[in-house]
Amino acid sequence: MIPLNAADADFLAGLAAQLPPDSLRPAEPRYLEEPRGRWHGQAGAVALPRNVEDVARIVRACHDARVGIVPYGGGTGLVGGQIAPDGPAPLLLSLERMNTIRAVYPSENVLVAEAGVILADVQAAALAEDRLFPLSLASEGSARIGGLLATNAGGVNVLRYGNARDLVLGLEAVLPDGQIWHGLKRLRKDNTGYDLRHLLLGSEGSLGVITAASLRLFPRNRAEGAALLVVDSPAAALELFALAQAKLSGMISAFELISGVGLAFLAEARPTLRQPFVQAPDWMVLLDIGAPEGVDQPALVDDLLGTAMERGLVSDGLIAQNQTQRAEFWQIRESIPEANRHIGAISSHDISLPLSELPRFIDRAGPELAKLGAFRINCFGHLGDGNLHYNVFPAEGRSREAYENQRDAIKTCVHDLVHEMGGSVSAEHGIGRLKTGDLLRYGDPAKLAAMRAIKHALDPLGIMNPGAVLGRDQEMQGE
Repeated sequence: MIPLNAADADFLAGLAAQLPPDSLRPAEPRYLEEPRGRWHGQAGAVALPRNVEDVARIVRACHDARVGIVPYGGGTGLVGGQIAPDGPAPLLLSLERMNTIRAVYPSENVLVAEAGVILADVQAAALAEDRLFPLSLASEGSARIGGLLATNAGGVNVLRYGNARDLVLGLEAVLPDGQIWHGLKRLRKDNTGYDLRHLLLGSEGSLGVITAASLRLFPRNRAEGAALLVVDSPAAALELFALAQAKLSGMISAFELISGVGLAFLAEARPTLRQPFVQAPDWMVLLDIGAPEGVDQPALVDDLLGTAMERGLVSDGLIAQNQTQRAEFWQIRESIPEANRHIGAISSHDISLPLSELPRFIDRAGPELAKLGAFRINCFGHLGDGNLHYNVFPAEGRSREAYENQRDAIKTCVHDLVHEMGGSVSAEHGIGRLKTGDLLRYGDPAKLAAMRAIKHALDPLGIMNPGAVLGRDQEMQGE
């Protein structure tokens, strides 16, 4: 494998001559850090293109000089995909200046956005046309649409609307040799061979650079509501979910599992945040629904709560009486990651399992981890689509630094169990650089061979986000 070259002064001088002024800047610290503070990167410079032609020139120059490129969105990724910690200094390619919403087609329920548009701005543009763009997650005020599509982001509404890839009709992208792919179609049906769109979605910048997307919009919900429901166990929560699906078919936007540990962490990290219950329950569910005009959603939720209590699935509950209360319920759920950072996790796990296996996993994982030591576990997440955030914290009174030598063992314990039970060790955050070893350990050999072959076919020089997804040692085995 021929090594990559660094984005050195000579390369940068030649590249600058091909671009408009102020297209290259030194790499500020904010580009070289990630939210959890575990990864610190390097870059010869940051390229800031203004349009797809600029991106094509940049990629072509890197291809010709065999210089690595790290695409950069909002920097909110949690698996190190936007950070290059070692190797020859790459060029960091930020799409932040490509932040135009090019068009909205309300009658088609389509919005065309450039990759640098912040997710909240996409949502607002849809709302201005009385439409909904349903991708929603805690970092939506800073995450950019290109990065979200490149990582196939999930969020809280996957249950109803699907992952990011399900919200994309077409893409514009620059391929590793600098060619522009003009795939920005608005078609629901296009059965013309291999679907390059779905190959790039979720590829984490390892196969090309997404520069714009045609996004699916939806009619706005005319009646929205939420409820916090206390359950005895995750098994009861799963039964409640089945009941809710039967009674609220097609109207459930989110079904989130929250643990008492998460509420305790919130009380410590944000003591002024009002807790929903005087005595924090061990488990509760946040149910969120959206209904069309004419549907009496409060009556439907009341009926669901009554039936659930009769069956012993719910012991207590709060139903939002207005949008302010609904927002307060969601603030509790969306503040849990912030509280987790305050406490300091030893090892965080973004996992998914078949729905019926979720309660058994939770029952088994705690005792398995207890064999390694004393921990606190905050298990929460998107129960409705099988995605849990299973995070392991120090015992009370201890710091995470005291467990540093156990972090790998903890991760392996959790991931081995997930794999044994037919789950995935990366539900919505991607592989990045953090989980390249996990992909090799748990990935199907035939799938890995196909991934290496695809990588080599599209990026034979290995310049696109080197080391991400497959890992630098594996990505070029397709040669």
